[in-house]
Order: sequence, then C-alpha cells, then structure tokens
Amino acid sequence: MKVLMINGSPHVKGNTKVALEEMVKIFHEEGIETEILDIGNKDIRGCIACYTCMEKGKCVFDDIVNESAAKFEACDGLVIASPVYYASANATLIAYLDRLFYSTHFDKTMKVGASVVAARRGGLSATFDELNKYFTISGMPVASSQYWNSIHGREPQEACQDAEGLQTMRTLARNMTFLMKSIKLGKEAYGLPEKEARRGTNFIR
Repeated sequence: MKVLMINGSPHVKGNTKVALEEMVKIFHEEGIETEILDIGNKDIRGCIACYTCMEKGKCVFDDIVNESAAKFEACDGLVIASPVYYASANATLIAYLDRLFYSTHFDKTMKVGASVVAARRGGLSATFDELNKYFTISGMPVASSQYWNSIHGREPQEACQDAEGLQTMRTLARNMTFLMKSIKLGKEAYGLPEKEARRGTNFIR
C-alpha cells in the first residue's frame, strides 16, 4: 500500500516537512510505502475554468499537476500538508489541489485522506477545515488523530520541540494505516458502495 504526501510549504526543510517525516516513520513501521512531493516552491497557476480537462482528461497547463495525477490515482491514501498564511493554506497548494482534483476523473471513492497544518500560533483549524473539503467532496474518508492534525513552530525545525504535535502526527499515521487496511479488506469482501448517477442542480433556472 502507498501514501502520497503533498508538502505545500515553500520551505522544503521547514516545520510542515517535520510533521510529514514524523508520519513517514510510522508508515514505514507499518509496511506502507510513502512518497513526498514538495510543491510549495513550484510555479503553479490556478484553474481558469476552461474545461479542457473534460475533453483531454488532463489539465491544459502541463506541469506538476499532470505529472502527479497518476501517482494520485495509484495511491491508497493522500496526505495534504500546508503552512498557515492568514488563517489559510498556501496559495500555491490551493492552486495545485484545485487543478489536481478537478482534472483527474478517476474514482477517488475510499482513498483515505488526511490534512496536516503547521503554524507559529493561530489559523490552524481554519486551514485544516479548508483542506479537508477536497476529500469530502470526492468520496474520500478522512483520517483523524487524537487532536486536530496540527503542529507548531516558526523557525525551521522548531516543530521538533512540539511533543504533542509530533504525537498527533504519529497517531494520525497509525489511524490512517488502520483505515486503509480496513478499507482494502472491505473492498475485497463487499466491493465499493453502490453509486447513483450524479445529479446536479443549479440555483438559477
């Protein structure tokens, strides 16, 4: 089994990475393969709602979004991690996620998702909620921990001193592993939930 981890921080050795690497330790103990993609310092533009992906099955902007689409499809779990900017996620990460989720048309049902946030002080829960919305609109169960999935630190590697935050990351990785393995067994025994044809309604008629 494999977990794809998206690091939205432009600081590849910063506190967001500290959180992800703490999770990686547990995943490897549990026999889970991991890959971290550092996208926070990439030149990624936002979605322009051109709908080209509906015809071609990929985003019109051929960058790391298209490069990572196959990895997203192949993984059993996805971790999205971001620093907090003005009580929100890094704008580069949001641009990446908007395009990744919209341009990939494979069934994401029952891939396990987890969001992780890092901040000096505040804005963590707002950012946590923001990231989780990508999972819940896609039929992806959300892994939880013993607390909201957050860690504190300002200077690079300062999060290594946040004992509770590090424990939260380890617990998250264990819970995510359990959920992925349980879903795999459930799919083998019962298959995926029945899907109805999607119905969309607009407020303007």
